[in-house]
Amino acid sequence: MMNDNNQLNIQIDEQIVKRKKLLLIMNPKAGIMLAPKYLSEIIQRFSDAGVLTQVLMTAGGGDARNFAAWYGADADLIVVSGGDGTLNGVIDGLMLAGLETPIGYIPAGSTNDFANSIGLPSTIFDCVDTIINGSPVHLDIGDFNGRYFSYVASFGAFTSTSYSVPQNIKNILGHTAYVLGGIRDVLSIKSVHAKVTADKGTPNELIVEGDYVFGAVCNSKSVAGILKLDKLDVDMNDGLMEVLLVRMPKDPIALNDIVVNMLGGTLASNQIEFFSAKDIDVEIDPGTHWTLDGEYEEGRDVCNITTVRSAITLIK
Repeated sequence: MMNDNNQLNIQIDEQIVKRKKLLLIMNPKAGIMLAPKYLSEIIQRFSDAGVLTQVLMTAGGGDARNFAAWYGADADLIVVSGGDGTLNGVIDGLMLAGLETPIGYIPAGSTNDFANSIGLPSTIFDCVDTIINGSPVHLDIGDFNGRYFSYVASFGAFTSTSYSVPQNIKNILGHTAYVLGGIRDVLSIKSVHAKVTADKGTPNELIVEGDYVFGAVCNSKSVAGILKLDKLDVDMNDGLMEVLLVRMPKDPIALNDIVVNMLGGTLASNQIEFFSAKDIDVEIDPGTHWTLDGEYEEGRDVCNITTVRSAITLIK
């Protein structure tokens, strides 16, 4: 006859099996390093909601990608705590491993463009509550020559700020570090020659070519906390990416026109190309480097960017 202790152990084991399994991938160095200080309370909130949480801390580049690819299949949900770069790694890892594990996001970076674009709360515990009580939504992502990104692939001015400004400075100054880095880029501004072909071979084919100071293929309403696209009709799950190209200004008047329109979010200047497309081919000056969600990407003469429709599921 089974004793009471054995019955209790079986009941406890069954409860553990039934609990949802959550993998928390945390970058402890992101932003002002606030999230790790509240790790125990974060775990407690998930536990109170009936969730069994495993925590993995990143220690270097590639860790978030590897953790997602290696362990994502065993989790019911992956929660990312870090900046846009950490989220990028998790998404890239899931896509490369062919996994469809839903994602929760606790933004803890310096600018958190992606979180702002989709309307996530600004505080850690509000984000935890959103993950517990929220609903799944599908979002497009981009494929850049086989590497995935969640919200932006860019080149030219401002783009080097995210990886050239030291992490400790970004931790201290936050968004200001990006502004200061952008000012430095403007002071040493150089143009990049590029030919962009959108939706080649379709009735919507469009070809533009010129000398540009900035270019971005994005699925976002904000880039680097500086460029605001929230006034435009940006749908993050329509199967299209937005293409933004800023021509090299020929004089101070043209430069002022660009700055006013970009900061104002209207993009109405004739110095700016703005359109949407599913597939984008970019022939560009050799050695032009890109950033994907703030992470460095080595330049190539020809880049192919494809929209992957409804590729990820995010809780919001």
